[in-house]
Amino acid sequence: MKTPSTERHPAPNPLPSRGFGVVPRSGSDCTAIATSKGYALPAFASHHKRALYAARRALIRERTTPNPQSAAAFWRNIAHAAQLPPTEQWATWLFQGGRGAGKTRAGAEWLAERAEQSPNGVFALVGATHRDVREVMIDGVSGLRALTHRPAPRYEASRQRLVWPNGAIAYCFSAQEPERLRGPQFDAAWADEFCVWPKPADTLSNLRLALRRGPNPQLVVTTTPKPLQSLRRLRAEPGCITTLAPTTTNAAHLSPAFIAHVRALYGGTRLEAQELEGLIVENESALFSAELFMRARSTPPARFDRIVVAVDPPAGRSGSACGIVVAGCVKASDTHSFTPAQDARAPALDECVSLAETLHAYVLEDATAHGLSPLAWATRAVDAARRHNAHAIVAEANQGGEMVRTVLAQANPPCPVILVHASEGKRARAQPIALLYEQGRIRHCGGLALLEEELLALGADETSAGTDRADACIWALSDLMLTRRLEPRIRLL
Repeated sequence: MKTPSTERHPAPNPLPSRGFGVVPRSGSDCTAIATSKGYALPAFASHHKRALYAARRALIRERTTPNPQSAAAFWRNIAHAAQLPPTEQWATWLFQGGRGAGKTRAGAEWLAERAEQSPNGVFALVGATHRDVREVMIDGVSGLRALTHRPAPRYEASRQRLVWPNGAIAYCFSAQEPERLRGPQFDAAWADEFCVWPKPADTLSNLRLALRRGPNPQLVVTTTPKPLQSLRRLRAEPGCITTLAPTTTNAAHLSPAFIAHVRALYGGTRLEAQELEGLIVENESALFSAELFMRARSTPPARFDRIVVAVDPPAGRSGSACGIVVAGCVKASDTHSFTPAQDARAPALDECVSLAETLHAYVLEDATAHGLSPLAWATRAVDAARRHNAHAIVAEANQGGEMVRTVLAQANPPCPVILVHASEGKRARAQPIALLYEQGRIRHCGGLALLEEELLALGADETSAGTDRADACIWALSDLMLTRRLEPRIRLL
């Protein structure tokens, strides 16, 4: 047998950058390099073909046998807070964010981890169209096949599914065909860009009915928001936890020119609030606007004349949130002295300026929480009162009556508890507060994105659901800015 000569052409090396010293990128490159260097074309091409196959096999071996714990730790180390699943118990995780906030990567990482932990598990990928599922959720730059630290799933185009090395399978569905979700059943599902689905309500209901496999069926929804009733209903569902992130949260992975350009074009507008801040922006008839909240950004003063913690208790055991909001006010003069008042009736609009003409209010914290027992939410409210040295806890008692006071008393509050009752609709109670926002007398301190979003929805219609934190905010600001209080007087005898 003839031994090939290695005098002119060294034996193929598994590293393609060695041997011939140059790596061709295409067939035409191969021909051009071999001709210019005087190499024999067959030997040159054979060497690089074998080297590239060896490198590809090594990469596949590495991605099919990774350490699941190290993959999860790697993701937790680089993800921002909104990209990680909620720590509370949840059936649906809604990640609502601005453009480029990292929603797709969060959904892909979550589903990939579920697939790794579920040999032979069955999952669903749902997008606006089949093309969106393939080009964004699967093969996009943040898609499931782009996660190099995790096992590489194989895409079977003929069956429209992804197959992981452990036998887990994810089937692809389009929101254009919600009826296709009838029949199959899944362990979990990832739904992307819910707000651009052509049939969001039908698709979501069919998908939910298909989540009936395994011990813990869960749904992750990633979307940039729009003021859709379907989205509001989703957010108000028991067991749905929402995380929110603006585009700037993920700025390290975006072009600085992009953020600067869109801010210059749309800064302070509803489009910025929706597409960059990730907020649900209501129509023109709403009491509050995104522009109003943009102007309300501020830092807290050094001291306050009065601080309250407002509580909107959850109704029943349906999983609704307990709204807990902390706010304080500052007097421009010493004309007011504060004493507890039981009458929380909102005055007429023409009385607002005179009552608040020397006051400015600051919303300091949103401590709203989901799924807490009565004693747990009372303890959370009392902890907020201690943290901020509050003068009072203001609690709505329409649902629980004196039971609300009793539960708060069990948590040993450091200040008086004032019970208030709503005798008017949400919109009527919110109107005087909206006027004070327009006058620039109310400021927001810190991250209050979820609260601002609920305020945008509050007052748009009387059926607004899931506005617990907004209700608590209105109670706090009403106590600080609108409640009549007793003032000391001097009588001449």
